[in-house]
Amino acid sequence: MSSFWSWYITLLTSGTIIGLLWLVFSTRKSETHKSETQQTLGHSFDGIEEYDNPLPKWWFMLFIGTIIFAIGYLILYPGMGKWTGIFPGYEGGWTQVKQYEREMDKGDKEYGPLYAKYAAMPISEVAKDPQALKMGGRLFASNCSVCHGSDAKGAYGFPNLTDGEWRWGGDAEAIKTTLLGGRHAVMPAWGEVLGDAGVSNVSAYVLTEIAGRKLPESNKADTEAGKKLFATNCVACHGPEGHGVAAMGAPNLSNPAAFIYGTSFAQLQQTIRYGRQGVMPAQKTFLGDDKVHLLAAYVLSLSIADGKTTSAH
Repeated sequence: MSSFWSWYITLLTSGTIIGLLWLVFSTRKSETHKSETQQTLGHSFDGIEEYDNPLPKWWFMLFIGTIIFAIGYLILYPGMGKWTGIFPGYEGGWTQVKQYEREMDKGDKEYGPLYAKYAAMPISEVAKDPQALKMGGRLFASNCSVCHGSDAKGAYGFPNLTDGEWRWGGDAEAIKTTLLGGRHAVMPAWGEVLGDAGVSNVSAYVLTEIAGRKLPESNKADTEAGKKLFATNCVACHGPEGHGVAAMGAPNLSNPAAFIYGTSFAQLQQTIRYGRQGVMPAQKTFLGDDKVHLLAAYVLSLSIADGKTTSAH
């Protein structure tokens, strides 16, 4: 902040407080000190007149109290230009950044050894520890549930983490890699390349021959033509049988979990025609290695619960 704006804010804030003090006291001084008066303010509405009664003392004292609080706040905390406040325990004054850093340091000192303990264990072993899973569950609720849901079963555009189907691989290290660095999945738009008929034919082939679903009765798409187009344009990512390629982040089209943007014929056409872009944000910078290790163990435990197994398509 430049000196000009610092002084501008300081003078404006100080002037406002002084002006409020003058207004409160000058108004109080001009009031009658009787608790009630028959004197009116000289106007009426629909036969109703307003009496010139004084402001209650408790109300006046409340105004004074708020002004005193404001002055005390501006001494302790930033608010007057470049003034950083004199709140005790903060070198150079209190700021929200220093408050955040202080709380993070306190948390690291208290819980750091516990996170380090689990970080030294294999993820598969951490996934069997009840205490670790409780900690991982809280991390998931705070950082992941907004997209994947509190039950981790996903939502429109976000995959289900409990079904054992993974776009980028579902083993322990693959999950941790995804959490640390994030992922950016791109499904190219094929509308201009295939044309409307081609989009319809490929969608029909994927749904019937790969996913094993039925088309709407009124549909006239050519699945044989769609098969040829799929072999020409789609196998590089999804494989010749549509089972996906983990290195590309391409899902297994034979499984319902692949269709996170909808399983209907119309929704699949929308995906093929216009493409999709999914972003999984990297968590390393925000959570750090140890917490990501614990979170990866929790996510792994979701997909192996009740006898489920993970796979890397």
